[in-house]
Amino acid sequence: MILDGKQLSQELKDEMRQEVDALAQKYGRRPCLMVVIVGNNPASQSYVRGKIKATEYVGFEGSLVSLPEDVTEDALIAEIERLNQNELVDGILVQLPLPKHISEDRVIASISPEKDVDGFHATNVARLWLNQPCIVPCTPKGVIVMLDRAGIEITGKNAVVVGRSNIVGKPVAKLLLDRNATVTIAHSRTKNLKEVCRQADILVAAVGRPQMLTADYIKPGAAVIDVGINRLEDGRLVGDVDFEGAKAIAGAITPVPGGVGPMTITMLMRNTIECFLRRMNNN
Repeated sequence: MILDGKQLSQELKDEMRQEVDALAQKYGRRPCLMVVIVGNNPASQSYVRGKIKATEYVGFEGSLVSLPEDVTEDALIAEIERLNQNELVDGILVQLPLPKHISEDRVIASISPEKDVDGFHATNVARLWLNQPCIVPCTPKGVIVMLDRAGIEITGKNAVVVGRSNIVGKPVAKLLLDRNATVTIAHSRTKNLKEVCRQADILVAAVGRPQMLTADYIKPGAAVIDVGINRLEDGRLVGDVDFEGAKAIAGAITPVPGGVGPMTITMLMRNTIECFLRRMNNN
């Protein structure tokens, strides 16, 4: 089974589009997402275009705040503070990476935790690990939704997450744990990595090394979720899993591109709706 993130993402956006129309009727306004970008990094510009396109499709309010490459850290934080104070803004996203002279940690800390649609603020990270209501990071959230929509059972399964980043590896391990999987977090220094991976009923690859996990890392019938996006010298995009070799063995697998990637932006839309609803219900 090929887990088509592009198709699922479209289905979810169509559902959200209807939901947003209903929210506008009920509350008199639409959810609002503000995207802040600093400088002209081509990859960041491309990601931001995708995010703005999705917000327009599902019917949000919101727009892009574009700041010059040489903006000071204090000026950027002042802009974020302005958005924090704006009652009509539900979600704030600062596109990373930022220029070298700006502290990403300080910028993320300046976003109101209630508007932190990326789920990167320390308050949301803590709430996730304490099983409290929080904003869940988009990519890990997308992984769980893909498994659920494909009817792949998580409870009682052995899950191996290869990668330990704060943005994907750790939070996806926590979400799998919350769904009663037995979770191993592995990484580039794990001894006998191949044997560890072969125990996995659910294998999540988020290590950032092109096609590192070959067919012999995969247990027959396993669900393989490839979060990696790597560009080869010939220009091709590939994941952390050798897709052609793995698909003959896996029971379900995500392609790259067109797997987890589209789900990340779709979960950003979902998080914005959840921020909107929390704020509406707290007012």
